[in-house]
Amino acid sequence: MDEQAVRDASPTPLNNAEVQDYALPGRAAIAAFADANRAKLHAMFPRSPARFSLLALLFATLLASVLHSQAPKPDSKSAAPDSQPAAAPVLIELFTSEGCSSCPPADAVLQRLDDLQPIHGAQLIVLSEHVTYWDHDGWKDPNSSQAFTDRQSSYEGALGIKGPYTPQFIIDGTQVGAIDKLPEFEGELKKAKDTAKIPIRIANVTFDPTNPTVLRTHIEADANPDKHNADVYLALALNHVESQVLHGENGGKHLVHVAVVQQLTKVGKLSKGKPFAKDVELTLKPGEDLKNLRLVAFVQESGPGKLLGASMRKAVN
Repeated sequence: MDEQAVRDASPTPLNNAEVQDYALPGRAAIAAFADANRAKLHAMFPRSPARFSLLALLFATLLASVLHSQAPKPDSKSAAPDSQPAAAPVLIELFTSEGCSSCPPADAVLQRLDDLQPIHGAQLIVLSEHVTYWDHDGWKDPNSSQAFTDRQSSYEGALGIKGPYTPQFIIDGTQVGAIDKLPEFEGELKKAKDTAKIPIRIANVTFDPTNPTVLRTHIEADANPDKHNADVYLALALNHVESQVLHGENGGKHLVHVAVVQQLTKVGKLSKGKPFAKDVELTLKPGEDLKNLRLVAFVQESGPGKLLGASMRKAVN
């Protein structure tokens, strides 16, 4: 992989502090704010990618709060909770790095999507996958893995992406999320929510009493109606990670991440027309905080391709 080409493709570093505290009522207010500042951006950066980056930051930092404000509010007089349909899972993967100065705003958006769950009727299941190609630019990301770099690269051919870059959102394995374009990003999430999914279940999460580094669980998936076989994955992620970056593009910054993947394991195949059930065992790092773990199971067409189903649960409730 050409690391310089990757860096050139990555957006210009963003200044999150300038707009992260804005609280606007909706899309019209965002458009008005962007229009009012577009002339300033053109004057400041007449032919520069920074103009795009500042607008990208504007939308990125406001996306989750706006969607949350527009989501229907629960009615205390409505039907009982058990009459409500289950939320439809939507898998959002963020390829990111602590060595990339454009990534902290995207990390913040992922956290807000996870916390606020702003798409009505959807369960947004997020994964933060830290790539390695920024590790040689002054700071080695402690959560980076070649496995995530390879996974991002595999999406290039599948989705027609010209090259990997950070930050990059992938929605349900088929769409690249563009957080600088609010209507399109919202539309992609809603479209993913409305796509039929296979029910996935994570059950019986236990820890070996004689060896707390051993986690055991049971994964089930309903029969696959698709014409193709699919892969079954289990991700082990940390709910919350904080890092004090000492060097590189983010040197001196205190970064916060959500759903940071530590392990991504292919645990089996879902054959067409058949259900799936398997006991799975994972080995944790010694001293891991069990309350800070989440499990995400998902079924995805090979390639990687379309997401067929997903489920998330905390290891310790």
